[in-house]
Amino acid sequence: MYLLYVDDAGSIPNKSERHFVLAGIAVFERQVYHLDLLLNDLARSIVAEEARTLEFHANEMQSGRNRWRRLGSKETRRAYLCDALRCADGLKGEWALFGIVVEKEAMPHEDVMEYCFEQLCNRFDHFLRRMHRRRNTQRGIIIMDESTKETRLQELALNFRTHGHRWGKPRNLVDVPFFVDSKATRLVQYADMVAYALWRAYEHQDHQFLDVIAHRFDRAGRAMHGLHIVSLENELVEGAIDL
Repeated sequence: MYLLYVDDAGSIPNKSERHFVLAGIAVFERQVYHLDLLLNDLARSIVAEEARTLEFHANEMQSGRNRWRRLGSKETRRAYLCDALRCADGLKGEWALFGIVVEKEAMPHEDVMEYCFEQLCNRFDHFLRRMHRRRNTQRGIIIMDESTKETRLQELALNFRTHGHRWGKPRNLVDVPFFVDSKATRLVQYADMVAYALWRAYEHQDHQFLDVIAHRFDRAGRAMHGLHIVSLENELVEGAIDL
């Protein structure tokens, strides 16, 4: 079983922000424990007491809000964020990142959240389909931060499974998404950092975080499947799937 942990960055209704991102990390079930352990070890190196409750929330780390306000300068906190993103490098076995980036003005008549979720489901399903072709059959579940639009996304996922989406019907997702409190799982926190890294790169041309993980987005040979971008410049996508 593969679990795709997902979070978003940016605000769809906020007109002062140009981009919205939905992104995450797909890991094999046994890798969950190991990434949780690696992030907990990093948390203990940052703060000695109650390290388990230190949440890796990228926006708070960048801005120095809440508990991160007392944990070093801005440069130090940004370095911690890079270190947290590098933790996944310690995983053994196959795993991948996924990200959907939309410049909102490029899709004035589209439901951006629905579009991003549809793209994410399709690309995760395609990742699992390629594994099946290599005689490694796996199924997948999507796990999201409960702050996203829970009921609506569950309805979308059920509709995709029953009736399909614009690229067909997903074959490898076993259920509708599950929603959890990000404070309770390091993996959703990692997804938050991936989404933020993409958002900073496209919204503010700040590539420090994305440079750490750019090579980890799902690909097969030269074909990039894990990163999909819609912008005013190209009016289409980058990293389109070859079915």
